Amino acid sequence: MGVLAWGTLAVAVVLVLVAVHDLVQTRHSILRNFPLVGHLRFVLESFGPELRQYIVAADDDEGPFTRDERSWIYATAKGDNPYQGFGTDNVITRDGYLVLLHAAFPHPETAGDEGPHHLPFARPLGDAHGRPGAFTPASFVNISAMSFGSLSGRAVEALNRAAAAAGCLHNTGEGGISPHHLHGGELVYQVGTGYFGCRDPEGRFDLDRLCATVASGPVRAVEIKLSQGAKPGLGGVLPGVKVTPEIAAARGVPVGVTVHSPNHHRAFDDVAGLVAFVERIADATGLPVGIKSAVGEAAFWDELFAHMAATGRGPDFVTVDGGEGGTGAGPLSFTDHVALPLRDALALVAAARRRHGLDATVALIASGRLGLAHNAVAAAALGADGVNVAREAMFAIGCIQAQRCHNGHCPTGVATQNRWL
Repeated sequence: MGVLAWGTLAVAVVLVLVAVHDLVQTRHSILRNFPLVGHLRFVLESFGPELRQYIVAADDDEGPFTRDERSWIYATAKGDNPYQGFGTDNVITRDGYLVLLHAAFPHPETAGDEGPHHLPFARPLGDAHGRPGAFTPASFVNISAMSFGSLSGRAVEALNRAAAAAGCLHNTGEGGISPHHLHGGELVYQVGTGYFGCRDPEGRFDLDRLCATVASGPVRAVEIKLSQGAKPGLGGVLPGVKVTPEIAAARGVPVGVTVHSPNHHRAFDDVAGLVAFVERIADATGLPVGIKSAVGEAAFWDELFAHMAATGRGPDFVTVDGGEGGTGAGPLSFTDHVALPLRDALALVAAARRRHGLDATVALIASGRLGLAHNAVAAAALGADGVNVAREAMFAIGCIQAQRCHNGHCPTGVATQNRWL
C-alpha cells in the first residue's frame, strides 16, 4: 500500500472511532443522535461570539458595552479623535433614554478646563469623623476594585501607572496589595470577606496584619466590601492551581491551596458590629474607612444611617455598586437579576443619607458603567460625590469584551495569569 492509501485508512479508522465514541457517550444527545456531523454544531458554537461581535451585531446591539461605546473609550484612551459625525444613530425617543439638559448660558471655559482630570471629588473623605488621614481625592473619577489574581500583574501595573499619571485613586480589590500596585498610584485598600492581606492562618481578620499591609504602600483609604453588583450575596473560590507564590504573598495564604471567600463577614453580623469594625480600623490606621455594597433591602440603609446619626460613628464613604456591575463572575440569575440597577440604588441610598442628615458626613461613590461621561453626570445628579470605573479602565489597557474573564482564557492578557499573554 502506498502512503496515500495508508493515510486514507488512518483517517477512516479515526472517523470510525469518533463515531463509535459519539454513539456510546451520554453527555451530548446531539452527538449520540448524529455521530460525526454533530461536531459541526459545536464548532459553529465555539466561534459564534466572534461572528456576532465582528460581523453580525450592529454598532448599538452588543452588551454590556456597545461597539460605539467601546470605540469611544479606545479612541480617548489612545488620544485619538473620539468624535462621531453626522448625528446620533440612537433612538433617543425610547423609554428610559438618558438625556442631559444643557444650560442656555454655559459657564465660560477657563484655562484649566482643557486638562484631562481637572474635576475634583465633591467632598472630603474622613473629615467629618476627624480621621487624621482625611483628604479630598484629586479626581472625581477613580479606578474601581479589581484584584491581582483576577487581573494579570501587568494589567494591575498599567492601571496603577495610569492612576499616578491621572492623579486618581486605584482600588486594590479584595486580593491584597502586590508589587504591581506600587508604581506611583495612590491606593484604596479593599477588605473582603476572605480578609486577604489582613488574615491570620485560620482566615480570620487580623488588625495587625491590616496595619502592616496598609503601611506597605501608598494607601489613602480602606474600603470594606459587603457585596458587589456582579454577584451580590455570593462568596468566591480561588482554586489552588491559581494560587501562585506571587498571589499567595499578596493574599497571605499558602501556595497552591484553594482559598474561599465566604458570602458574609465573620468579623461582624449586624449594623452595630459593622460600625464598630469600621471604627476599629479607622482608629488603628488613621485613614478614612468606607463600605462597598450592592443595594438590596432598603431597610439596611435607614438602619445604618440612623445608627450613624445617633452615635456620630461609622463609614466615611459608601460605594454603591449597581446590579449591572461586571468585573466579577457569577451565576446568570445573580448577574442579571439580583440587586438594584445603579440609578435606582444610588437614588435610594442618597435619599436615606439625606433623611438622616448625613449629606456632609458620608461621601457617596457610584460604580457601574460610569466611564461613559453621560452616565457619570447622571450619577452626580443623583447624589454621587465621585465615581469609580472598572471595565472602561480595562478597555483602555486592551480588553476587547471577549467575556472570558472567568475562565482564564482572556485573549488580551488583561484578565489571566497566562504569562504568554
